[in-house]
Amino acid sequence: MSMFEDIPVDVGIIYEGERIKSRDMRIELGGPREEYKFGLVQVRGMDEIEDGRIIIIGQDISDFPERTNTPFCLLIEVAEKEVEKDLEGVIERRLHEYCNFIEGFMHLNQRYDIQMRISKKSFEKGFNCFNHKGEVLKRLFKSELPFIEKIPLTFITEPDLVKEWYRKALEIYGARDARARGMSDDDVFYGCLLCQSFASTHLCVITPQRYANCGAISWFDGKATVKVDQKGPVFEIPQGEVIDAKTGEYVGVNKIIQEKSLGEIERVQLYTTFGYPHTSCGCFEGCAFLIPEVDGFGVVHRNFKGETINGLNFVTISDLTAGGREVDGFHGLSIEYMRNLKFLDADGGWDRVVWMPQDIKERIQEFLPPEIAPKVATETEVADLDELKSWLTKKNHSIVERWREEPWLATAETGEVTVSTLELPASAIPIQGIPSGIGFTIILKNAKIKAEKMIIKANKGR
Repeated sequence: MSMFEDIPVDVGIIYEGERIKSRDMRIELGGPREEYKFGLVQVRGMDEIEDGRIIIIGQDISDFPERTNTPFCLLIEVAEKEVEKDLEGVIERRLHEYCNFIEGFMHLNQRYDIQMRISKKSFEKGFNCFNHKGEVLKRLFKSELPFIEKIPLTFITEPDLVKEWYRKALEIYGARDARARGMSDDDVFYGCLLCQSFASTHLCVITPQRYANCGAISWFDGKATVKVDQKGPVFEIPQGEVIDAKTGEYVGVNKIIQEKSLGEIERVQLYTTFGYPHTSCGCFEGCAFLIPEVDGFGVVHRNFKGETINGLNFVTISDLTAGGREVDGFHGLSIEYMRNLKFLDADGGWDRVVWMPQDIKERIQEFLPPEIAPKVATETEVADLDELKSWLTKKNHSIVERWREEPWLATAETGEVTVSTLELPASAIPIQGIPSGIGFTIILKNAKIKAEKMIIKANKGR
């Protein structure tokens, strides 16, 4: 007899990675249109909670009109005689996995960025109340994490109460994050494969200096997880010989990434956006991206609604970064990583950051180097690249010194150039369709080039 026979839809690992498009959804819980949404796990004493209880505060799934978005809170409380507070983040991250086991249910992201969708088809089959979801989750949690003895769940859609709990949740997340700050990298790292159902070549490498991209699993969380679930998706990675401490490349990490990506990814460098940058699945909290016009970096997060300084929105940047690929100039990250000493360390760190949304800057203000903080522009201060250049020059940002080293960065002006022939030299970056080992680099900065035709030929003799 199946443990889910009383659930109106199927439940199983085969549904991991299922995507539900907006036109096919019955309801969206949280998501980018809602400011207040989160999933939170709290460890309680054995006598503090009632096992199996499911509480719904606000409207249930069937009470909402079709294709509704709603503020949403899922509070899970767990108890066991020896359960550790360090396991809260680990249990919380399993929500991503277990929710995606449900037919016609999609769960993306983590913590205060959660986005959940229920499909019309599953709703019509009868998956139309939070009780169904609660039953699936409590059975999966107890089955997969048998150290949990008690587990009640609370679903909240009442907007004012979600907002009230949201503030409490941010404080709890912040207290968790603070534990690893100031640590140096240990001999053992941790890997997380929870997102491989969405990006088959992605592996999060978690060090004391680098949180998981989703922002939910710290080095301490990884350590606690391995203690209780040695065969799960979080595991130890022996650091091995150091290849390059600055970029964060290690023999042990490369060996594991090759194995877990089935050879697709051969090397990874943890603290740089160039060469072999850390892969991303799409659940990352934010992304660093190169702004070649000023040779600096911008950072954007998932909840930023507008266009970044280079005209791209978060969705576009996410598409360029995600999928388990290594993409030069893009680096998926957690907000907590920005508070650590190794943040983009090999690329110049904070001396290279020139733009970010105002709310990120406010959240990490106390961790910004005091000499850099007032020089990093936000959307409230500059509107385009020309204004950004003027701002950086006026503030004497450290990036301006790099322009002096490369004079064309400082002197190039936007203009129109007419060319009859453009010859491109061979380089190390391959272009699709040209045989391996023969490549070209095309760099266009601060110029509009008008040409009747561009022909790229492989110079095999070079």
